[in-house]
Amino acid sequence: MDLRIQGPGPAAPFLSAQDLFETECDLSLPVYVHLRDDPDERTWAAHQDDRHVLNISRQAASSAMARELALHEFAHMARHEQDHPSHVQSTEEVLYLALAGQRVEQYKLSHCYQIANHMKDIYADDITLSVGPGEKLLAFLESSLATALRDRPETPPGSSPGVERLSPAADPDITAVNAAFALALAERHDLLDADHRLYDLAHAAAMDAPQIDFEAFRRRFRELSQDPDPSTYRQVLVETTRSYVGEGTRAAD
Repeated sequence: MDLRIQGPGPAAPFLSAQDLFETECDLSLPVYVHLRDDPDERTWAAHQDDRHVLNISRQAASSAMARELALHEFAHMARHEQDHPSHVQSTEEVLYLALAGQRVEQYKLSHCYQIANHMKDIYADDITLSVGPGEKLLAFLESSLATALRDRPETPPGSSPGVERLSPAADPDITAVNAAFALALAERHDLLDADHRLYDLAHAAAMDAPQIDFEAFRRRFRELSQDPDPSTYRQVLVETTRSYVGEGTRAAD
């Protein structure tokens, strides 16, 4: 694996991630790591004909999660080189197949892209968690869900007295799906004890969105086939998209 770090910044997390990654996998194309000044720059990977590019802020590269972030992106690169259906299937094509004839609000479409990305992440993390420990990832999932679920419950506008929403700031539909993803990923890799706090957080998210079949999304994510053929993967993603848009109360027909 040819790793090339561009710009001043810490190199150790990327080299450590490379060492872990190479215990099970390799990449044919070189990886260019671009360290960005913008602290809000999200970590993301791009794929070109002659290279992979990992973009990451210097702040993220100096964080406690830096090695795990790099390892996760290396896994996405590996899936791309494998032509894995989750990483070469066009999301736009799936949305066209799933939502033809419907009018769907823009924010709901963005949620559908997020669901497709969850599936990509599951397949990437099948690699990530085969080469590295899962403790930091589990802590990250817990923290992210806890952030979406505000500490102070409040009553949604128009609700009957005594009806509380546990996640007032976040959209409850996609928060419930995000919770299903987090729980499914952790269960897929046996990261959880039966009394882990993630179960309580996920339950709170599910209670906030009764129109979302939380258990169905959890099952879909957890039981994704390890090596699907392109047609099967496309159909699963189409069905999952239809399920989300159909179940959400604010989707327009």
